[in-house]
Amino acid sequence: MTKDTKDLTQGPILPSLIRFAVPLLFAMFLQALYGGVDLLVVGQFATTGDVSGVSTGSTLMHTITMIVTGLAMGLTIYVGQKIGEKNTEEAGRAIGAGIAVFLVCGLIMTVMMSVFTSFFANLMHAPAEAYTQTCAYIRICGLGSVFIVAYNVLGAVFRGIGDSKTPLLTVAISCVFNIFGDLLFVAVFGMGAAGAALATVISQASSVFLSLYIIRKKKLPISFRREYIGFPRRIVERIFTLGAPIALQELLVGVSFLVIQAIVNSIDVVSSAGVGVAEKGCSFIMLISSAISQAMATFVAQNVGAAQMERAKKALRIGITVSLAIGFVIGTFTFFRGDLIAGIFSKDAQVIIKAHEYLRCYAIDTVFTAIMFCWVGYYNGCGHTLFVMTQGLVGALLVRVPVVYLMSRLENTNLFLIGLGTPAATVVQILMCAVFWGWLKKQAEQTAKSSIPKENIT
Repeated sequence: MTKDTKDLTQGPILPSLIRFAVPLLFAMFLQALYGGVDLLVVGQFATTGDVSGVSTGSTLMHTITMIVTGLAMGLTIYVGQKIGEKNTEEAGRAIGAGIAVFLVCGLIMTVMMSVFTSFFANLMHAPAEAYTQTCAYIRICGLGSVFIVAYNVLGAVFRGIGDSKTPLLTVAISCVFNIFGDLLFVAVFGMGAAGAALATVISQASSVFLSLYIIRKKKLPISFRREYIGFPRRIVERIFTLGAPIALQELLVGVSFLVIQAIVNSIDVVSSAGVGVAEKGCSFIMLISSAISQAMATFVAQNVGAAQMERAKKALRIGITVSLAIGFVIGTFTFFRGDLIAGIFSKDAQVIIKAHEYLRCYAIDTVFTAIMFCWVGYYNGCGHTLFVMTQGLVGALLVRVPVVYLMSRLENTNLFLIGLGTPAATVVQILMCAVFWGWLKKQAEQTAKSSIPKENIT
């Protein structure tokens, strides 16, 4: 292991988990600033239509990005398990296969997002006052899809080898590019939503080129050669076996949030902008739980590879305890003073009121996601990605969407009632995780019992 990579199979669990999670947390915080700064600058220097266009377009792009991230998690898990097994050559071959696979994915996304821009804007029920801005944001981000994909895949590679510091460095530099780009294109040139999208693409491209430079210069704890870049069937199938269920889950979970955005868009442009502002605030209040979840996946993957299941289970218990305590504090603040969070991203008083109304639901959800995210990270690290997909789909399609629809049909409904679908879904997912935990424990006990010779059973 190099000084920037972590062997998570040794040493005290809590310090190891925190040291790995903290750079992830800061990297995710800076990554959240991409959309956050976009909305902040647009909210200060452009129109409400531009705010709605950025919030609607970024919701779509976030969904697409999460699909890529979910698929890339298959690469993170596989590389992490091979690192745990000390099989550095197989880890290098997996990275080569991942580069080839996701390059193709990026090219496909670029074509789809740039050709079918109007279709996606109509699918999102973009308000008439913000239709042009929404299309501009989607089209420009779509043309830069190859960089968005590469950015997330390179992050997955670094996490898989136990390096959470390098992604922090690259995202910090690209965040600086994004801030200056937003100020230049939106505040100076007055490009509105289109300027915010252009700044995002340029900043992520800078992160990709910097990551590639670091890979060329840094000594990595894997064996990697250029000829490993290709499509070896065995490795590609394994990456998709692990990652496709997570990607499908992210797709349908994202669709559920797109449905919420579409329902709100049909109300009025102020509600649309309010939900967009709230979603940006949510991306920050959920950061710690998300960082612990990602750290948990890598931690567990390495320990599964090293056949240390008890250490992995202990990490889960520690992660839930820490995440739950922090989630309670953040949730309490957001519930009562979410207007302060919303005020960062908008100067419109009505938009702030609507955003705080919606943020109250996420304040409740922060406590539940503290538990659920840790469990999801654990199951991903174990390779139980099919179950992760199942619980995600149940929460999204059978709970969140129906609850949102029913609440939207109520007379004198509001964004708080509509948003209750999110914590309701999380509670159901937690129950499913608990049931699956019990089932796995029972299976392990039966396996252990069957392996005992009959003459030793009294």
